[in-house]
Amino acid sequence: MGQVRNGIDLDTSVGYLLKEASSALRISMEAALRPLGMTITHYSCLELLAQRPGLSNSQLARGAFVTRQSMNVLLQSLERDGLVERVGDEASGRAIPTRLTDRGREQLRTASAAVKTVENRMVEPLAPEDRAALVATLRQCVDALRAPA
Repeated sequence: MGQVRNGIDLDTSVGYLLKEASSALRISMEAALRPLGMTITHYSCLELLAQRPGLSNSQLARGAFVTRQSMNVLLQSLERDGLVERVGDEASGRAIPTRLTDRGREQLRTASAAVKTVENRMVEPLAPEDRAALVATLRQCVDALRAPA
């Protein structure tokens, strides 16, 4: 690009490149999950529940980067489809933990393989040590932004 004064050079802006990578990853994941009848949020919810059984609606929403209302609609759909079960008493006013069913775990296995293929394609040009460095560097960036300013 041309010379940039007092602005951001998109070719070297870490934030812009992260957004571009995120967008490319999302498009590729959507394409991989679409034939399975899943969305990224659907997949994220199942993956979160597999790794952290019993999460509440609010915890799932935060983990999947969606609103609580959107997650509640998704959970109702997943429960109707027999992929998750919510155990608890809604009348108590307490958060209802959600767990994967056997059918949900089966669907997740298929989706995880599709997502892993996309992720592997993304990092394939990197040497193993560069992959490890990328993970560590991204973790440091997240931690830096989450720390009090």
